[in-house]
Amino acid sequence: MNLIAIHHIAIICSDKDEAMDFYVNKLGFPVIRSNYRQGRGDWKIDLKLNETTELELFVMKDHPARVSNPEACGLRHLAFHVNSVSNTVAELENPGIACEPVRLDAYTNKPMTFFRDPDGLPIEIHE
Repeated sequence: MNLIAIHHIAIICSDKDEAMDFYVNKLGFPVIRSNYRQGRGDWKIDLKLNETTELELFVMKDHPARVSNPEACGLRHLAFHVNSVSNTVAELENPGIACEPVRLDAYTNKPMTFFRDPDGLPIEIHE
C-alpha cells in the first residue's frame, strides 16, 4: 500500500454563508468548485488547501450537533502547520476569530493554540 498524501478533509457545516465567510473570506481558502446537490438538498464546496489537499465543505440541514463535551470517537480536530503561531493568531483575531491562549505543546515544545469554526469544530495551529 502506498498512501501518498491526504486528498481531502470533509467538514459538515450548518450554514453556507457562515461557512463561506469563515473558510474563504477569513481563512483565505480559494474555492475550486461549488455545487448544490438537488437530490440531497445540500451544498458540496471544495476549497484548495495546497497542491494535493482540499477541504470539502458539506452544508447540510438537520444534521446532529457535534459532540464536544465529552468528546466522541472519531476525528478530534483539524490542525495546520504555520510558520508563526503568534503572527497567525494576530491575523485570525483581526477579523474577529477568537483564539485560545497560546501554549507550548508538551511533547514538541512548539507553540500551538486552537480556534473554532462557526459550528464549533476545533482547529489547531502549530509551529
